[in-house]
Amino acid sequence: MKKLTNKLLELFNRYKHVWILSYFIIYLAWFGYLERTVTTHYHLIHLPIDDYIPFCEYFVIPYIMWFGYVAWGIAFTALHDKREFYRLCAFLYTGMTVFLVISTIYPNGHNLRPYYFSHHNMFTALCEWLYSTDTPTNLFPSIHVYNSLGIHFAVMHSDYFKNKKPVQRASLILCIAIILSTMFIKQHSVFDVSTAFMLGFMMYNVVYVKNWLKLPQKNGSFEHRKVRV
Repeated sequence: MKKLTNKLLELFNRYKHVWILSYFIIYLAWFGYLERTVTTHYHLIHLPIDDYIPFCEYFVIPYIMWFGYVAWGIAFTALHDKREFYRLCAFLYTGMTVFLVISTIYPNGHNLRPYYFSHHNMFTALCEWLYSTDTPTNLFPSIHVYNSLGIHFAVMHSDYFKNKKPVQRASLILCIAIILSTMFIKQHSVFDVSTAFMLGFMMYNVVYVKNWLKLPQKNGSFEHRKVRV
């Protein structure tokens, strides 16, 4: 019994930093409220370029893969790279909170989704399911885009992946595919994507370049590494 207790205490001390994931309780409750209340009266988001982007149901796959991509990035850094975990959470939580505040004081939505599908397959079926579970409201900055950037930044800065080019390339490809998917399955306007990029690079400068958290590198310095998006 004593060995088990010591083991549990050891695990608690090693991973006690994961308590900050409780932020997702606040986020999900707030977002759920917005999804229930912002349904008809909202500001329409639309740019002329949106009309030139064709609907392509195949992009629903990377769109759905976003959930696993973000969960993997958070879980991996939480278990293996505490320094990067703190940075990632600072990046994600700030952007997600900004998104919630904007959606609260400026209810918004779009009318970009197709009224019907000219053909049917498993991908359009997935789109129909997605449309039924996710309203076309509360759009900018796109959290799909913003969080994808955050996960990729974490991969590029983590010491675990510093010499793992295949992982870095795979992350970049998936990040780009997810960003494109938001527009090709008509979940987001180019405006939502653009504002996510602007906020993302602003927060990258705060979290990584200026190192607002003052988290040291393993060698004790505060060096900054350039990252490809």
